[in-house]
Amino acid sequence: MAAPLNRIIIDTDPGVDDVLAMLLALAAKPEEVEILLLSVTYGNVEVDKCLRNVVSLFHVIEKELEWRKARGQLEGFGAMLSSKPLVAVGADHPLEDEMLMADYFHGVDGLAGVHTSHPHLSPSDAWKSLFKPQDSTAAAKAEAEELSAPSTLFRPSQIPAHQEILRLLRENPPDTITIVAVGPLTNLALAAAEDPETFLRVKEVAVMAGAIDVEGNITPVAEFNTYADAVATARVFALTSQTPSSTMPPPPPKMSTLATYPKKLSRPLKLTLFPLDVTSPHLLRRSDIKRKLVPLIEAGSPLAEWTSVFVNKTLEKIESLTRKQADPGLELHDPLCIWYMLTRSAPSWMLAPRAPEDIRVETAGQWTRGMHVVDRRNRKKGGVPEEQVKSPGAVDITNPMESLIVGEETHGDPPGDNGSWLIHSRGNKINRIVGTPGEDDFGPYLLDRVFG
Repeated sequence: MAAPLNRIIIDTDPGVDDVLAMLLALAAKPEEVEILLLSVTYGNVEVDKCLRNVVSLFHVIEKELEWRKARGQLEGFGAMLSSKPLVAVGADHPLEDEMLMADYFHGVDGLAGVHTSHPHLSPSDAWKSLFKPQDSTAAAKAEAEELSAPSTLFRPSQIPAHQEILRLLRENPPDTITIVAVGPLTNLALAAAEDPETFLRVKEVAVMAGAIDVEGNITPVAEFNTYADAVATARVFALTSQTPSSTMPPPPPKMSTLATYPKKLSRPLKLTLFPLDVTSPHLLRRSDIKRKLVPLIEAGSPLAEWTSVFVNKTLEKIESLTRKQADPGLELHDPLCIWYMLTRSAPSWMLAPRAPEDIRVETAGQWTRGMHVVDRRNRKKGGVPEEQVKSPGAVDITNPMESLIVGEETHGDPPGDNGSWLIHSRGNKINRIVGTPGEDDFGPYLLDRVFG
């Protein structure tokens, strides 16, 4: 079998759209993707509930595979079956802020109460021992083997998630692993702080975060993942800069325990951003869910039954927070990053015309924390411009303003430019996605890939 086109780590805080993203990845073909690690963090709910949702996902998939096999149909989930992913538990709180959760939207368990309403589809609590260091006695080993029965589709890790990320990057050649980050970036920030050069062995980091030209979904200007740990996001983004110190967040009143980055790093981080601007229009509509899942539920599909519970409950929540709609849809924020991994060579994946962009994260504002800030001034930059990145389908996206070079770079800020926004070698360099293979196509595509 040919090597997979993509080898990925998914860093996630499993609520509703995170689970849909993982389902899409696990249901892929083995030649499309290899999932090395599911790195779990807090976010939509507390980290222990997020971990429970990951284990429950594998539990339900196992039931689904048995059901499909009994019916004589293709089992699917080739990417998962070809190489069992690791699951590791990561950060349980932000670097410096109080923890923020989205349980008002995702439910107290992160999946709209599915564990309470459908306990027959939830695993027993025995799995909790799998993620704790095991006793070496024979009795403990026997117990561990017994406990591993409900986890035949994944491998539990007993070391922190950020250290598993570093281990995988260290043990594999550079530029062979992509990290898909669809929760707060705390795990990534911890890994980058502990060993920046190993972290920079990553091929690419695809991040669902931020709002550029649209309103936020947790404050008027901030998207949830960034707001939940703005400092972590700022620290990860800083690694895209030639001079990371130029965009690092200011030291907090209580000094952070994380180390600063070295002045010289071997290379900048390649980071591709999926903000609300591009994710929000991609919807999983009620009509498509009904069309695909109702017949499967009637036929006895455990996965269709389980998924329909939290998806439909979430649609009801959306309607309670907004106006009634003829055919409401669930925004597919996190799954869009997985779609990118599966189809990234398609010419319809389009970058912002000025990519890479200097996008910075506000960490200290009273009303603007978590805001993704861009320089909207039409002013020339000093120094040598970086080469702009072309989208697969673009003919020419050169920004004419960038060819107008103003003088040499200085060590300080130019007059009237606090923060060195007008110096090419400073600031972040983010590749922002602005176009996809199709807003209306993605929801049906996801359902067909997962459910056949």
